[in-house]
Amino acid sequence: MSGRFLIITADDFGLSDAVNEAVRQATLGGILTAASLMMGEPATRAAVRIAEVLPRLRVGLHLVLVDGHSVLPPRRIPDLVDANGRFSNAMVLNSFRFVTSKRVRAQLAAEIRAQFEAFAATGLTLDHVNAHKHFHLHPLILELVLRIGGEFGLSAVRVPKEPFWYCGLQGGATSAAFLAPWLALMRVRLRARRVRVNDQVFGLSATGWLDTLHLLDIVTRLPPGVTEIYLHPSVGNEELVALVDPKVRAAVAASGAEYGGYRDLGTGTTK
Repeated sequence: MSGRFLIITADDFGLSDAVNEAVRQATLGGILTAASLMMGEPATRAAVRIAEVLPRLRVGLHLVLVDGHSVLPPRRIPDLVDANGRFSNAMVLNSFRFVTSKRVRAQLAAEIRAQFEAFAATGLTLDHVNAHKHFHLHPLILELVLRIGGEFGLSAVRVPKEPFWYCGLQGGATSAAFLAPWLALMRVRLRARRVRVNDQVFGLSATGWLDTLHLLDIVTRLPPGVTEIYLHPSVGNEELVALVDPKVRAAVAASGAEYGGYRDLGTGTTK
């Protein structure tokens, strides 16, 4: 592998038909190399069918424990979801509940296992695991992901650490400083388990608006090591436009970086 490896990921794969179509277009006609699949959303099955005919697309599990739907029925995890099977957005409150309630922890573990099982049932190769809204930063969630995921071939996890030179410009410096100790601990734990990790990520401070100018800025200043850029493309939004922009494709080629998914690390893959 050269000094730079680039992973370009679409999160929320399976959320809607518009997201799925954006993933298809950005893989076939753009620079997308990976997608993170939600398992309990309305268009999950359609996303799997798309992934099956895109062999170059590396697909991972986008674990949903907030602001989305569960795989298990509400009666199995009543402390985690409402009657419609939807998780709340109260991440701070739930973070404390995970630690203080054995009952809630048991339901959390059951849902995480159910999402790994649902991904395995698709027949897709598990490229990576991350969590919606980076909830795997929570030490308990990360431990469950590692313990349960180890049974399903878990080999790579995103560390949402954005370089200060970028997140500072985007107004994310305070958040980055607050998260620094958690990110350091996360990286140590993952490497101790021999799980592949990225060296840096882009998309955290500019989430939802990584347009062509932002992508060109990142790619032309691509740091050494393994870089993951994650986006939320959907039909009609600027992130899809950026992913298929010829100028961005040319910049990726000119960077000299190898690129693919996490499972391509060390294989010399260039798409």
